[in-house]
Amino acid sequence: MYPKNNGASFGLREGVPASPSFPAIEESILEFWAKDKTFQASIDQRRDENAEEFVFYDGPPFANGLPHYGHLLTGYAKDTIPRFKTMQGFRVERRFGWDTHGLPAEVEAERQLKISGRPEIEKFGIDKFNEYCRTSVLKYTKEWETYVTRQARWVDFENDYKTLDTPFTESVLWAFQQLHQKGLIYEGFKVLAYCWRCETPLSNHELRMDEDVYQNRQDQTVTVTFPITEGKYEGVRLLAWTTTPWTLPTNFALAVGPEIEYAVVNTAAGKYLLAKSLIANHVKDFGFEDIDSALAAVESTVLGKEL
Repeated sequence: MYPKNNGASFGLREGVPASPSFPAIEESILEFWAKDKTFQASIDQRRDENAEEFVFYDGPPFANGLPHYGHLLTGYAKDTIPRFKTMQGFRVERRFGWDTHGLPAEVEAERQLKISGRPEIEKFGIDKFNEYCRTSVLKYTKEWETYVTRQARWVDFENDYKTLDTPFTESVLWAFQQLHQKGLIYEGFKVLAYCWRCETPLSNHELRMDEDVYQNRQDQTVTVTFPITEGKYEGVRLLAWTTTPWTLPTNFALAVGPEIEYAVVNTAAGKYLLAKSLIANHVKDFGFEDIDSALAAVESTVLGKEL
């Protein structure tokens, strides 16, 4: 970059400023690469039949938000491998892409429109909402291009792809069909987090979108009693705790833990059967002043497997 003066034995070499502006140097290099089409040349030089192609899958970002420090770190890691494979003689085309599907796009559109939930989306109009999402997801493409280019990453923005494009969607369906025909697809069960507001399961990424996406909360619950109608404990009412009281009318049975110790507590309102370790939670419900009084009212205990 600078004229060299090999005859100088001490001091600064001629042409090298004492305090070089590294940002200016970087920008001049980027400008040279752009004019010279250096990146494209690295691909064009390897278009003959003997040049083997190397494909690097780079997860596309959402363009409805600005890039941040996390994209900076991963971007350099993603740039290293294609450059290395290029130096090994491979043809590495690096089409940049945009992820336009999923909750991040819809949630951001809701935030901008100041609406929330399915009823308000339907009131706004599904077609209008979808069109707004299509516009929103590509809001910051120019900022992303500037950011990635400033990193000195080599990617192809001119031939970018979008997951909302019909050819891309059809290619995903085609790939799934190929896997299915090879017997590599199976149907099973998996426990997933679920968003009741959005009415959809949540991916691990969606759980980490914002700090308040997933949080612990105190939900409303109900404790109901079921009368035991026969046997040794006839007349005793068994306590059951549930977070889904709307399912109670269809219940056919109650489950107990075989190794859990249950206690029969004699109260003014009758006898109740519950796990002994949970008596403290129902001291006031049973009409006692304190836990000692409640424990003193325990008539008998039994293991769940003996019920």
